[in-house]
Amino acid sequence: MLARKELFPHVIELNFQAGQFFGCNAYLVFDGAYWALIDIGYEDTVEEMLEIIRQCDFPFANCVALIATHGDVDHVQGMARLKSVLKKPLLAHPLSAEILQSGDPYASLAQIPAKGVDLAMPAVEVDRTIDEGDVIEVGSLNLEVWHTPGHTPGSVSMKMNDILFCGDLVYRDGCVGAIDAQHGSDIEAFLSSLTRVLESDVTWLAPAHGPPFAKNDEQLRATIARVEGYRHLADFGACAVAWPLMDAWEREIADGIGPRSSPFNPEP
Repeated sequence: MLARKELFPHVIELNFQAGQFFGCNAYLVFDGAYWALIDIGYEDTVEEMLEIIRQCDFPFANCVALIATHGDVDHVQGMARLKSVLKKPLLAHPLSAEILQSGDPYASLAQIPAKGVDLAMPAVEVDRTIDEGDVIEVGSLNLEVWHTPGHTPGSVSMKMNDILFCGDLVYRDGCVGAIDAQHGSDIEAFLSSLTRVLESDVTWLAPAHGPPFAKNDEQLRATIARVEGYRHLADFGACAVAWPLMDAWEREIADGIGPRSSPFNPEP
């Protein structure tokens, strides 16, 4: 058995737990014997993720839900395989459910012909749709659903106490999830979602890419100001050649540096 490496009380992130970078962050939220999983990543890492869960002594029978923050392929390609093993309910926003259930290769960004991207997007049944104000119970814990569109129309975040599992809303370096018309990004919605986080009592943000981090109001305001400028600019898109944040996160995973010990996150 593996010793559990909690990033926060009741929270394990499977890449960090393994000390190895697999891809999209997959957060396992647990209370006692009961647990839920937020996102999974690509299909070819599902077996390794399942083995980590098993080795951390989380019985598969006690999983209460699989949750998709949105319908992008790098978050949910493995959901069909994961669900076939665990046989547990999959939850997603209605607009993401359409993508998951149809296996839409374009709305999920599994196929981007201009960039030579051509990935499989296995269709998977969504058992329950979730939306603003819904609560997902994990033992005695409550995950409050926020509808946080912008990156995609069906993006959701889950608030647990002072932690927000925010999907691709915002990252530690101040970047936001890709703004791309192919999967329905909306700048005005992005601004509303970011402002909601700024004005909230959230202390920690747990994104789907890169490390969890302490909310920094000054940085969030700078991010909002930058995104406001995108209303009238045409000089951004999926053309970056590197993302230094992900290199930093892979090193932190290997070194076992969690959010509370990271120099980027002084105690709030």
